[in-house]
Amino acid sequence: MTARTMPARPAEDEAALRPVPWRRMAGVTWRQHRITLAAVIVLLGALAVWLWRIGTPLHNAYAAAAACHPASSAACQNLQDNFANIATNGLMGNKDPGGVLLQLVPVLIGAFAGAPVLARELETGTFRYAWTQGFGRWRWALAKLVMLAVVLAAATAAFGVLVSWYFQPEFAAGDQFQASPLVTLFGLRQVTFPAWTVAAFAIGALAGMLIRRVVPAIVATLAVYAGLAFEVAGFARAHYLTPLVTTSNNFNVPGTNTAWVISQWFTKDGRFAFGSNPPLGILNQFCSSPGKGGPSFEPCLAPHGYTQWTSYQPASRFWPFQWIEGGWLLALSVLLLGITIWLVRRRAA
Repeated sequence: MTARTMPARPAEDEAALRPVPWRRMAGVTWRQHRITLAAVIVLLGALAVWLWRIGTPLHNAYAAAAACHPASSAACQNLQDNFANIATNGLMGNKDPGGVLLQLVPVLIGAFAGAPVLARELETGTFRYAWTQGFGRWRWALAKLVMLAVVLAAATAAFGVLVSWYFQPEFAAGDQFQASPLVTLFGLRQVTFPAWTVAAFAIGALAGMLIRRVVPAIVATLAVYAGLAFEVAGFARAHYLTPLVTTSNNFNVPGTNTAWVISQWFTKDGRFAFGSNPPLGILNQFCSSPGKGGPSFEPCLAPHGYTQWTSYQPASRFWPFQWIEGGWLLALSVLLLGITIWLVRRRAA
């Protein structure tokens, strides 16, 4: 019997076929992407310090106003005005673009962390070496994508807690939904921020697998994310739950001062008359007298048979909306990552 005809020992064969442990792939993933992850932590840390600095005066102003008695006194009114000014000039104010800039954080993290994960390997050709290291291509893709997604979700969820902390005084003051969903920080809370970030990461990973170039994949991720975000903020979010509809001839609509008003319109004799802005002829006829009209035309139109209808989402639905949005974004991310791993498995080396 020679070395060529000697049968291999089963124990050695089983040892040779044994896959590389997952913990080793975790170490490889960390070494490959530690600079990206460190950059994410530094970015979120800097934003957290900035948010803490601008949020502390807001909390102090609210605490001082809430502790002042009697509330109708001149001193208490001054404290309430001070709180209102700080809140208006904060993240939701027109003078501070920080709230709008924060909207870009999820897509920047997701795009620059997600698109290069597979695209860089495919662009440089190093995937051929990685797939021969005893781990298997689909396990290789699964380990990299899932591990990075979990780390990004944890980091952004922590930052989302700080964003919610910032808005606690305004919640206590009754302003839950803020103004238009296009300019609020609804997507930066501890539920939706990690969900949007992981969704951007999944979009980037799939784009990288399809395009196989880092820079074009990042551009594609930014474009797809922007379209998805505007569609959700402009239409889908308002219909997660059926809006409530109410009408009142004295226009004292319950809850609309703290709710998200979707739309308003007028009817007369049970028929649609016009939208929230009455025609000029109607205004000249009924609202041109002194003391009538102004910012709101309802008081001068109600005596003439016009009824205002208001469609709105009450403030009590804020957190259910958070979980709805976070849930479908998580499902979308799982789907996109699954497609990406399937493409990796089918791709020829």
